[in-house]
Amino acid sequence: MIAHLTVARVAEGLGVAWDTANDAVVAEGKRVLIDDPARFEGVRVVGVDEHVWRHTRRGDKYVTVIIDLTPIRDGTGPARLLDMVEGRSKQVFKTWLATRSDTWRDGVEVVAMDGFSGFKTATTEELPDAVAVMDPFHVVRLAGDALDRCRRRVQQAIHGHRGHKGDPLYSARRTLHTGAGLLTDKQASRLRALFAGDEHVQVEATWGINQRMIAAYRHEDRRQGRELMTKLIESVSDGVPAALIEVITLGRTLEEAGRRRAGLLRPPRHQQRAYGGDQRPARTPPRLSPRVPQPHQLHRQVPARDRRLQTATTPWNRMSRLSGPLKGIPTFLSPPRMAFSWQHANRYNLFDLRHGTSFVTCLRSFG
Repeated sequence: MIAHLTVARVAEGLGVAWDTANDAVVAEGKRVLIDDPARFEGVRVVGVDEHVWRHTRRGDKYVTVIIDLTPIRDGTGPARLLDMVEGRSKQVFKTWLATRSDTWRDGVEVVAMDGFSGFKTATTEELPDAVAVMDPFHVVRLAGDALDRCRRRVQQAIHGHRGHKGDPLYSARRTLHTGAGLLTDKQASRLRALFAGDEHVQVEATWGINQRMIAAYRHEDRRQGRELMTKLIESVSDGVPAALIEVITLGRTLEEAGRRRAGLLRPPRHQQRAYGGDQRPARTPPRLSPRVPQPHQLHRQVPARDRRLQTATTPWNRMSRLSGPLKGIPTFLSPPRMAFSWQHANRYNLFDLRHGTSFVTCLRSFG
């Protein structure tokens, strides 16, 4: 096992069956790792999340993973795996905490988790003195999901269909999730071309929110990064234009999470992830779930029972072109202000989300 051999190689080397070798490895691992009482010493920051362990139809495929994040916070090393418990629920995590000693539970200061309220409730009941926080990966993922939903909605509104090869929004779907400081010259040029027209202004505003959130977590000064994050949450929690549906939902979610969780945990820069594409949720393959257009997606209103496929045209709520053209983007981390006429500003009640201001940025000369 020192050479990281597979169970099959171990069984072949020892001349035994695979089951025999696997049972021996599991027993030794349990003796060395699980039964070691010292592995729970010095734990001050705990992380909890669910993980898909079994990819079969039988049994519970989820497990609750508990890790020690104290080395991450103190900068002394990587995180340590504490335990994996079958199932994902409030009761699973609460039972695991209840089995720990009172001394261990009193020493826990912070519990990092995702947006699942069950983990928060279990923490409150079993660790009343600990601070529950939302880890950066899931916070940034909320903004990334909002950006994806906005991109798909604008794609459907402009072209009347899902993203196809060659569509600007579809081609830039991965580039939009790349941090501003990591963009190549080709990716930067692609975003400039994408945001040059007024038809993608809502995507640009949502993209700016995502970039501001990533910049807050990557800031060198933790205190200033927290201030940037607080301003961002305030800017998307109130006064958001009605046209930015995804930003409104994001602001509501962040505001609710802020009330239920007292802070946000920030890992070191080399372990920060901007987007959760590698944790894609399980879903039915596209070939097994054909898309049938809903009545509101067709070019004419029809009863719900009429499911005939029709050629979709541009919906009636297609965005009007704004009067002020978008300027060049010198740096993607701090995009320029947009110019709107008073007529369109009053219609959409738009304001410059990308700079965090709560007022409409207008040029009277366009009015």
